[in-house]
Amino acid sequence: MSAGAHIISGNVFEPRALDELIPNWKSEGAPIEVPVSSDKFLLLTKGQALPLPSPFDNKGNYVISLSQVVRWLACKAEEIGVEIYPGFAASEIIYDNNQKVVGVGTNDMGVAKDGSKRETFQPGVELKGRVTLLAEGCRGSLSEKIIRDHKLRDKGQGQHQTYALGIKEVWEIEEVKHKPGSVLHTVGWPLDSKTYGGSFLYHMKDRQIALGLVVALDYHNPYLSPFDEFQKLKDHPSIKPLLEGGTVLEYGARTLNEGGFQSIPFPVFPGGAIIGCSAGYVNVPKIKGTHTAMKSGMLAAEATFRVLAEGDPMETYWDSLKKSWVWEELHKARNYRPAFKFGLLPGLAFSALERYIFRGRVPLTLKHGKPDHEATEVASLHEPIQYPKPDGIVSFDVPTSLYRSNTNHEHDQPVHLRLKDPAIPELVNLPLYAGPESRYCPARVYEYVADEHNAPKLQINAQNCLHCKACDIKDPRQNIEWTVPEGGGGPGYTAM
Repeated sequence: MSAGAHIISGNVFEPRALDELIPNWKSEGAPIEVPVSSDKFLLLTKGQALPLPSPFDNKGNYVISLSQVVRWLACKAEEIGVEIYPGFAASEIIYDNNQKVVGVGTNDMGVAKDGSKRETFQPGVELKGRVTLLAEGCRGSLSEKIIRDHKLRDKGQGQHQTYALGIKEVWEIEEVKHKPGSVLHTVGWPLDSKTYGGSFLYHMKDRQIALGLVVALDYHNPYLSPFDEFQKLKDHPSIKPLLEGGTVLEYGARTLNEGGFQSIPFPVFPGGAIIGCSAGYVNVPKIKGTHTAMKSGMLAAEATFRVLAEGDPMETYWDSLKKSWVWEELHKARNYRPAFKFGLLPGLAFSALERYIFRGRVPLTLKHGKPDHEATEVASLHEPIQYPKPDGIVSFDVPTSLYRSNTNHEHDQPVHLRLKDPAIPELVNLPLYAGPESRYCPARVYEYVADEHNAPKLQINAQNCLHCKACDIKDPRQNIEWTVPEGGGGPGYTAM
């Protein structure tokens, strides 16, 4: 397990925050080498690709592997004395007698499935500090607990967070087809007009491309499978010829925040703060959150220094955030995502007005629709979706893809995906929603199998888990609780 092994992002990197943090990053050997050379935006139908004006403005940005950049940043941090423990997972918040956060605890290692201690047992450790900053990424388990317990969403911008699931592959393609720095985004097919999402295709270095599909998790149809929608995408005539003759190097998936400005929580709690994507600073129309996440961490670090050196309150982080370019950028972008709750074409029309006419200055702030888990409709309102079988050339099944994620968990350990009520899957999810967990999970962690009485029973294959967090978000009854597995278990990305 190394720093960056769980990091995945279809990433066109805006270096604004890095320019502030390490101005000479180019000469320092940062793995940020491929500038954007072209920028296209297409509306896909089943057999056609219609060009649209590109709204992304990626001039000066770079196509990168974020996992590689994180590894580089980790090395830079260690050079100045920062200690990094990538093989340990924070599993609990530690409070003092006044309910102030004083650190985190790691989970025990070497615990068997039945709860007994194996020969390799090692108790978890407590990591304490005067200030604790939580940077767990989207839907961080400890961050979400802090947000709930301290009602930070209500103290902030007030609206619930909304999410999307991104599924990605890194390919090595034929030299003649490779165009370093070429950037393509699409909307439309294979998703229906009521489901928000789109694809990305970025040409990196060394004949590699990053290809992915992002599906908003407020989709209605419980029969929809994001993984299978991604496989369909690759059969489109604007994409398939590029992939033919190529090889898939890696596969992965991760949820991302799409709530934007409306969903920013008050990020400060007694004893610390929440930073990065755990708080949700993604600029949805840009499809970028790395630069804003980095800047939030920099602002929190400066506030922490003032806490330790001068005795200032940690709330100065919130004040600095609201005065920063992060706040200004997210405020201008606030209405793009919720506009698409009215459908694809109305969303595109409103987005065009926002970008080219009003430039983010419309005197109103749209609200998000239902929380993602509530948006799932009962199966009786929909027809099952018949997905084509994978061809093994450009489309693949889940086991083949999962192998390419390098996912690994210690087999004999307690299941880290817990059901609050074990009866809900068979009593609610299966009869009402046709078992959506067997489809929204991009790793087939959840499947219904026959028990000894030949009745369907939910089986959890936790060893397959990609740590995407979709189950924690999309389960209709919020019955699945994602907790950290033992140590550094999970995917092992190198090129994502």
